[in-house]
Amino acid sequence: MQPRDLSAHSPYVPGRGVEEVARELGMEPEELTKLSSNENPHGPSPAAVEVIREYAAQVHVYPKASHTDLTERLATEWGLDAEQVWVSAGADGSLDYLSRAMLEPGDRVLVPEPGFSYYGMTARYHHGTVASYRLSKADDFAQTADGIMETYDGERIVYVTTPHNPTGSEMPRAELTDLLARVEDHTLVVVDEAYGEYSERESAAALLDEYENLAVTRTFSKAYGLAGLRIGYALVPSEWADTYARVNTPFAANELACRAARAALDDDAHLEKTIETARWARTYLRDELDCHTWPSAGNFVLCDVGDATAVADASQRAGVIVRDCSSFGLPTCIRVSTGTREDTKRAVEVLNRVTREVAEA
Repeated sequence: MQPRDLSAHSPYVPGRGVEEVARELGMEPEELTKLSSNENPHGPSPAAVEVIREYAAQVHVYPKASHTDLTERLATEWGLDAEQVWVSAGADGSLDYLSRAMLEPGDRVLVPEPGFSYYGMTARYHHGTVASYRLSKADDFAQTADGIMETYDGERIVYVTTPHNPTGSEMPRAELTDLLARVEDHTLVVVDEAYGEYSERESAAALLDEYENLAVTRTFSKAYGLAGLRIGYALVPSEWADTYARVNTPFAANELACRAARAALDDDAHLEKTIETARWARTYLRDELDCHTWPSAGNFVLCDVGDATAVADASQRAGVIVRDCSSFGLPTCIRVSTGTREDTKRAVEVLNRVTREVAEA
């Protein structure tokens, strides 16, 4: 017996972990600075850590109450009905729910290129097909309705990432509303705001009352520092009241994740510190790196270093792990996550040196 043909599925390529790299290089983990996965350098909220400790002995209980509590807390946060909040195991879980809800076999989705590979993966898992629209390096990865509509051909789902990973670009509100108005009635526009907390723009969630063809996904992995717990959510139109129960995996969002996320939502001080550090660091990276960089609204900066693989490898050997963006189709670019002030300054020093050495080699 064999599984179905999965040859069209490319595996997701994550940033490399500290322990993995340390073993490979014969170093201690504390000698390495990891700036490859857009994680929160301040870690999770202390309030979230305390809740995890408090409820660790209760993980034998299914997370019914905690799931409901988080859903209601998020609904209050966004001024929505509880039925409009789909809590999931990471934002990728919400992408799966939307695929289950929307896609029939053979339906097409439209994804940004470069972009998050899971958009296409979840479509294929649900027997959909994938087309892409290009974000051009020559245009500084600008996101426009015209740029998407040039490729759009009636797809069932169109994905927009804002702030966009790995480029950091945003889709202005006027461009998004233009897109929502121009796509066909059967097309859902999914706005992925995984990095939304770092942006100064208003969330697309404010448009949910106006547009029935919009869904917004968010995560606790980035600004809230809960990547290891896998907790995210989607915000959807009010008309979808009974859909979540039909597509949700039973108890997919675990007890500790739900409780930690709720605690993190109430820790404004930790979130503010996280955002301030990221905004300082991305400005420092753009000002101090001796290479071309692009403006970013996320907690990372995209840098053109000539030979991304060589620079990323050399930087790693020097103790700073960054993301080689060759897997995104950007072989001259690396992505550098925003770290603490100390880690960001160390990264600039190392990257300026190894970029020069690679160019001279």
